[in-house]
Amino acid sequence: MARLRARRQERGATVGLAERRKALGYSQEGLAHALGVDRTTIGRWENGRNLPQPSLRRKIAALLQLGLAELDTLTLQLPAEPQEPAGPPLCDCHAPGDMDDDMIRRDFLRVLAVSGALPALSVDEAAALTEGIHRGNSTDFTRMNSHLWQVYQLARVKGSVYPIVREQLQALHRTLDGRSDAEVSGLRSAAADLFQLAGELAFDGNRYTDAAASYVLAASVSKDVGSFDLWACALVRHAYVDMYERQYREAASTLSAAGTIASRGDSSMSTRYWVASVQAEAYAGMGDLTACERALDEAEKVLDLPGPIHNGGWLRFDGSRLAEERGARYVQLGRLNLGETALMGALDHDPLAKGPSFRRRGAVLTDLAVIGAKRRDTDQVVTFGSEALQLALETTSGYVARRLQVLRAELGPIARDRRIAELDAGIRALNMM
Repeated sequence: MARLRARRQERGATVGLAERRKALGYSQEGLAHALGVDRTTIGRWENGRNLPQPSLRRKIAALLQLGLAELDTLTLQLPAEPQEPAGPPLCDCHAPGDMDDDMIRRDFLRVLAVSGALPALSVDEAAALTEGIHRGNSTDFTRMNSHLWQVYQLARVKGSVYPIVREQLQALHRTLDGRSDAEVSGLRSAAADLFQLAGELAFDGNRYTDAAASYVLAASVSKDVGSFDLWACALVRHAYVDMYERQYREAASTLSAAGTIASRGDSSMSTRYWVASVQAEAYAGMGDLTACERALDEAEKVLDLPGPIHNGGWLRFDGSRLAEERGARYVQLGRLNLGETALMGALDHDPLAKGPSFRRRGAVLTDLAVIGAKRRDTDQVVTFGSEALQLALETTSGYVARRLQVLRAELGPIARDRRIAELDAGIRALNMM
């Protein structure tokens, strides 16, 4: 640490890493998402406790619009009175006592979700469309939940549904209070359903620990009432929390449990095929092309199911997004031509007039822009990236905003182009809203 301080004095630099981040409009969380690390990792770099891993240096430099030498200067800036740690390594390594509290809680919640344990958690989540659902009939709650899922799916601004869901959960809690076990079975299923929607809202708002807590409750209650499909879907949603932290092996473990549970559910429903679709994403993140394609092929079997295969609420998988999923997985794996073909097909055959999710369209557009960035094709980046940015602004979707941060990390050498710089500034501004 003394050696780093001496090098700082030699360089005579006055601007640190935190100042550079703020000047470019990044919050710590925004920069962390773009790099695929935890927010506290950024804090450790900025306070001088750790240095970035060598594998991340080029990406950090590109995002902060620095040369590697300039980045080295900034990462060697230490606070005026640094705390001397008890010998941690000078790299971005997570020693057992150095893990972020949120990361620990999320991993704990993942284990609880898979095991089906029900901890005494307080989840500040939401729900109810009207004020009149105090009769306490499980059928009423189920019907209202179904309506809420439709509202959520169609809403351009997902956060607008939050107060409604919150009220619904409060009403359900009041109804459950004091009832016997024999009276509450149907109400518990409605609660598990609603906790999944609460988790979706938290996830879209980048509140991952809140989302994980909601999914744990959904999984636990589903297990308690013996609803295997509902339980499996809660685990799938929990796996997404790990995947957006790039913890693909942990996600794959959760999804394996979800697959086992789904196999015990209703074979006429699409649950097991949704599990396979999400497993493909985990395998792509692990770089396993063979396992990814095998999972995608399994997911496509959903197209052979007759009749109603989902409920339009906590289970909505019908195979309509398989083309975009396959395209996104190929982009993850670096198979750009295959990815572009699949994504363009998804864009052409999923027009807005047919009511697809705005965030799904934003994700497809962003993936096409990422392909352009990898090819150094500025026209493609601007065409698709600008439309995705507009969707993110109109919907305030954290999901699309996160995808756009991934695009920023790919801009690299083309970032100096005027049009690319304008797009980059627009994406950067999302972190400040």
